[in-house]
Amino acid sequence: MEKDYSNLHRNLVLKYFWQVIRNYKVSFFTIIISIIIFVGFDIFIPLQFLKLWNILSSSNFDSINNARSIVILILILGLIRMLFRRLMDFSSSYLKANVMAGLREQAFSYMIGHSHSFFANKFAGSLTQKIGKYARSFDRLMDGLIRDGIPLIIRSAGTIIAIYFIAPKYAYILAVFCFIFLVTALIYTRLKLKYDVIAALADTKTTGVLADSISNHSSIQLFTGHEYERERVGRVIQEQKKVTLFNWNLWNGLGAIQVSYVLTIEFIIFWTAIGDWRVGLIGLPVIVLIQSYFGRLMDGLWDFAGIIRIFYDGFADAQEMALILNTPYEILDKTAEVVRNPGGGIVFDNVTYVYENNTSKVLDNFSLIIPVGQKIAIVGSSGAGKTTFVRLLMRLFDLTSGKIMIDGIDISKISQQNLREQIAFVPQDPVLFHRTLMENIRYGRRDATDEEVLDAARLSHCNDFIATLPEGYETKVGERGIKLSGGERQRVAIARAILKNAPILILDEATSSLDSHSEYLIQDALRTLMRGKTTIVIAHRLSTIREMDRIVVIEKGKIIEDGGHNELLNQEGGLYKKLWDLQAGGFKNII
Repeated sequence: MEKDYSNLHRNLVLKYFWQVIRNYKVSFFTIIISIIIFVGFDIFIPLQFLKLWNILSSSNFDSINNARSIVILILILGLIRMLFRRLMDFSSSYLKANVMAGLREQAFSYMIGHSHSFFANKFAGSLTQKIGKYARSFDRLMDGLIRDGIPLIIRSAGTIIAIYFIAPKYAYILAVFCFIFLVTALIYTRLKLKYDVIAALADTKTTGVLADSISNHSSIQLFTGHEYERERVGRVIQEQKKVTLFNWNLWNGLGAIQVSYVLTIEFIIFWTAIGDWRVGLIGLPVIVLIQSYFGRLMDGLWDFAGIIRIFYDGFADAQEMALILNTPYEILDKTAEVVRNPGGGIVFDNVTYVYENNTSKVLDNFSLIIPVGQKIAIVGSSGAGKTTFVRLLMRLFDLTSGKIMIDGIDISKISQQNLREQIAFVPQDPVLFHRTLMENIRYGRRDATDEEVLDAARLSHCNDFIATLPEGYETKVGERGIKLSGGERQRVAIARAILKNAPILILDEATSSLDSHSEYLIQDALRTLMRGKTTIVIAHRLSTIREMDRIVVIEKGKIIEDGGHNELLNQEGGLYKKLWDLQAGGFKNII
């Protein structure tokens, strides 16, 4: 079963590698042909030396011209060999550079299309490492194949054939030796494969843990978690060390076996050669030729274990990314209907959603109609289903049952790109790219002009703090926008939404991180932004939603109250009134 499993992974890797390599088939086959030719010369040239040694050892000075002709031929053959070797090197560099770039693009393009839950369950650092290891594994595999693997096969077969026509007995000895040597290495490395996979997984785990701790360095400092994190990360590093050391020692064991094989066959060949030379069956030039061939063959065979190690390590490194490439998207575009001239009317029709591996319903036969241009607030206690409501509308998850429609079209029939083009989303805790402020704001609409970006920045009052920065709009904001305050990041997110100007607007308490003065300024911008748009506000601070057309209160995935602010306040015993009274009384209640 394990063998079939690893073969499946290897086939997956080759499948995805070939999708990129096939774009450079000329270079690939040029490399293969060049290898065959220059290794063939490696075998053929020593035969010319044998002729030269036979002439020189005969002491026949009349054959001096023949000897010189052989020397000239050896020079010409050497130059031709060199040309094909250089052709292989240049073709190899061209192929690897292009294919590695193609593999990175292939991996990123597919990975970034996975669903929200895919990324929520994985470390960003580990995913980044997998893309890098995937591309680098091709480099390693190609080096092992074209510099060692194919030359070894050709050299081993060619050497045995060449010696066969000169001294058949030694060809048989070398053939048996090569067979035993290679089969032993294959079996040993095959048995060791599972430890290579374990080592690769341990390396990925260490990277993920390191990335998790480093990305949360501020929490470590604030909660004095340095010693805790040092011990936690240290344990993972030590576990990887044990796995790696054990893996390396297994290779050392194979090296010991190979040394014993080489010493044994070398003794047999030269013990036999001395006896044959003594009775005149072979001459000294033939012994020198066999020694020359044997030395070159040993160099290649000695590297065979390394080739197998590169082979398995390379596939082990690449298989993690290959499995991701082979994982179907959770959210698929079933058809390609397009919402044209969208108005933004939204309908939730008996929507039920259950998280994977969970039996509780987050939304339970949830129905809601939001007419075009209406502004509603979604209110509820923590875990009521507010975030799930938004994620389902944006189709970050697929429904368990029911349907959601925009302008009468089922969103499952709309492409994800077209659907999300109709929605502008301002999260409570915006995350920015480590790029300039101009680039981050323009991400709302990437074809926007500079003037349009600046207008959006002014409306969101980003211009107030950007004007104080030395580099202004060309200031880079740091990873995830860490150089900006929470309020500044939120204003950038609002600027994006203003620039996008989509018919549906979702605000996840878009002013929660602002000071009172900034909030006052932003409220006016938001009123302008919401004008004519279907707006959904996920409400945490109830004081911000009094002007909404409707307030929808949900609890345990169901709508329990629906009405205006004053109407809901007049409902004695209602959840909205209870929450309002708590906040109005000065409690900080996060909902």
